[in-house]
Formats: sequence, C-alpha cells, structure tokens
Amino acid sequence: MMTETSELAVGLRSERGAILGSLMLATALVALDSTVIATAVLTITDNLGGFAQFPWLFSIYLLAQAVTVPIYGKLADTVGRKPVILFGIVMFALGSLLCGIATSMLGLIIFRAVQGIGAGAIQPMTMTIAGDLYTLSERAKVQGYLASVWAMSSVAGPLLGGIFAEYISWRWIFLINLPLSALAGWMLVRNFAESAPRRRQRVDYLGAALLTVGAGALILGLLEGGQAWAWASPTGIGVFVGGAALLVLFGMVERRADNPILPLWVFTRRVVIASGLVAVLIGAILLGLTSYVPTYTQGVLGTGALVAGLTVGALTLGWPLAASQAGKVYLRIGFRTTAVIGSGLAALGAASTLLITVDSTLWQVAASCFVIGTGMGLVATPTLIAAQTSAEWTERGVVTSANMFARSIGSAVGVAVFGAIVNSRVGGTGHPLPATLASSVHLVFIAVAAMAVVLVVASATMPGREVAHA
Repeated sequence: MMTETSELAVGLRSERGAILGSLMLATALVALDSTVIATAVLTITDNLGGFAQFPWLFSIYLLAQAVTVPIYGKLADTVGRKPVILFGIVMFALGSLLCGIATSMLGLIIFRAVQGIGAGAIQPMTMTIAGDLYTLSERAKVQGYLASVWAMSSVAGPLLGGIFAEYISWRWIFLINLPLSALAGWMLVRNFAESAPRRRQRVDYLGAALLTVGAGALILGLLEGGQAWAWASPTGIGVFVGGAALLVLFGMVERRADNPILPLWVFTRRVVIASGLVAVLIGAILLGLTSYVPTYTQGVLGTGALVAGLTVGALTLGWPLAASQAGKVYLRIGFRTTAVIGSGLAALGAASTLLITVDSTLWQVAASCFVIGTGMGLVATPTLIAAQTSAEWTERGVVTSANMFARSIGSAVGVAVFGAIVNSRVGGTGHPLPATLASSVHLVFIAVAAMAVVLVVASATMPGREVAHA
C-alpha cells in the first residue's frame, strides 16, 4: 500500500496552510473567470461591438482549458507540480492583462484563450498538490475546501461581473486578476518547497498536438453545435469526424511513444475509469442546474438576477458541507458505499426538481438544489481521492488531470444536450413566454434526473473499502 502523503515531494508539513491558501486563491481566480463576464456581456459588446460573437468568450475559455489539462498532468508527473502551476498562473495573468486592454471583440476572444491555457494548468494542479500534501484521511476535507471555493466563485462570478460593469469598468473584471495572481504565485514560491526528483524524458510533442486538436474539435462541436452551425451541416459533421479521426491517430501514436502524454493505462484501471465516468456525469448535471435553475426562477417565478443566483447557490452550500465530512464517511464505510449514498442523494434531489411548477416557491427550488449539492459532495470528492490514492507520485498528475478532463467533457456534453432540449421548445423566439420556458426547462430537469440515475450506477462500479495500487 502506498504512503498516505508524499513528504519528500512537498516539503515541510508546517507550510501546508500557506500552500493551501494559495491553491484556494488560484482556484477562485479560474472559477470566477468561467462565469464573471456573464452579466457584463452587453456592456462589453456596447464598447467593442461584435454581439454575435460573444458566446465565444465563454466557449474559447472552456475549450482552451479543457484540451490542455491532460498535457499539464503529464508534465507535472515529469518535471514536478510547482513549475506547471506557476506557468499556469503567469499565463492566466498575461491573458487577464491582455483582456483588460483589448480593443476589439476578436482580440478579446483570442486573449480569453490565453487565459484558458493558464487555467488548464491551475485547475488540475491544485487538486494534484493537495493529493500530494495531505494524508488520505485529510484529503476529503481539503478537497472540500477547494470544491467549495470553486462552487461559490462560480455562482459569485455573474454578481461581481455585474458590479464591475455597472459601477466601475468591465475591464477591471480582468485587471483585478493581476494582483491576486501575483499574490497566489508569491505564496507558492515562498512556501512550496518541492523536492521530488525530476525525470529527463523526451516530450511527446506529436501526441500532445493530436490530443489538443482532436479533443478540441470534439468539444468545440459540442459547444457550438446548434448555435454557430447546424448539427447536420457539413461543418457540424466535419468537426466531429475530423476530431474522432485525430483521436484514433492519437491512440496509435501513444501505443508506440516512449513517454506518452496520456498513457493508455489510464483507460485500463477500473478506479480511474469509474471516477472518470462519475466526473463526466457531474460536469453535465452541474451545467444543467447552474444554467437553467436561475433561468427558471427569473423567467417563470419572476425573481431578480441576485435572488436567482442565491437560489442555485443552495447547491454550493450543500456541496462543501458534505465534502468536508466525506473523509470520515469513506474511511469508515469505503469509497464505493460513500459514492453510492452521495449519488443516491443527488438522484433524490434531481427527482424532486420534477415537482417544481409555476406555483412553486423559491424555498422548494433551493431545497432541491441543496439536496443535490449534498449528494455531489459525497460522490465527487471520494471518487477523485480514490483515483489519486491508486497512483504513485509519478502518475498522480495524469490521474487527476484525466478526472478534470472528463468533467470538462461532461460540461460540453451538457451544453449540447440541454441546449438542444430547450431550443426544441423555445425555437427562435427572443423572449419565450413563461409557460413555454417552464415546459422546456422541465425537460432539462427530466434529463438531469436521468443522468443522476446513471450516476448511481457509475458510483456502484467504484472499488470498495480499499483501493488496490496498480
């Protein structure tokens, strides 16, 4: 059985608090910038023009982040975690600076991609470093802190974006990241003494390029299908066919590579596959809830934007509360049982959304979100930690990144599925009637409930009390 913590890799235990603080700050930056421009879109487009292009401000950030995650994971297992996360912070800060001084919509879109490249390093490295730094019994609580920061920042993003856009300047949405990134980087440089041996190996440049372009094409097809182009159009079909062909070629290259960027053993370990499937479903379910619960409460129940955000915020309240206690649970009853209980709660909460009607109260909606969030806290953290525990230090970056990549794929699939569902009812109407919106979002709730049932099945495939080291 592998050791519970890698003291040689992370330096003194007395420095853990400062390191965790920097990781939480870096996590908050990445999460905020996923959603912070949502309420500033009109202000930005009034200034720069290009309203028709504004969805790319979201898509390009998520795309650049998603396709670079596996590459950073492999690099972290080769050269160490510290250089990778510091590179990510620098790239994120550079992208933020460029976004803040952008003079055109095209420029802003390109600079958002630079931000996403930095975010792709930060997100998995925070989880990987936490896996290195803390013992098995401590990880759930720490991962709960990181998950709560992510969840709260994602919900707070639109609110902060609106405040900056209305009262200061939309440019400060990005420029505020500069001092915060500097602080996070300084705390890591000062406190994170990584001493694990680094390995000199040839970088799999061809594999990295094929994975980036192939996965990027598939995710782009999911994000923009039905929006920028029709699903059955030559572009829509070509993006998927081309992406799939490149990924097949990527698999052939990785089988022969001396140091593959995404080792194929990732797809042979039961715990990694199971945790990845869980991550896909979590990404899709969260996308559906965070996108359409506020839409429902505003468009059907008649609330304001702030109240709508607080309603779905109940999900972010239940998640960290459950995640902080998950360690005690899985140490007592095992990873699989904990995940099944959590996914069962999530399924129960998702089923309760089917009872939401035009006459429902905000408390009913918030209660459903809270139950789902509680369940997610008991399934997301233990499944990730189970996968991390099954890996050596030299594999943990790849394993963690594979999990994060799977969640990104799930979010992209969620965008496609839920967007298609709503568009099938709403059609091209700019302002759908409350009754039409209610019926379309109700279909989203049905899809979320179905995904939650599949989540229960996926959780049941996790290993039990012990995670065998491969």
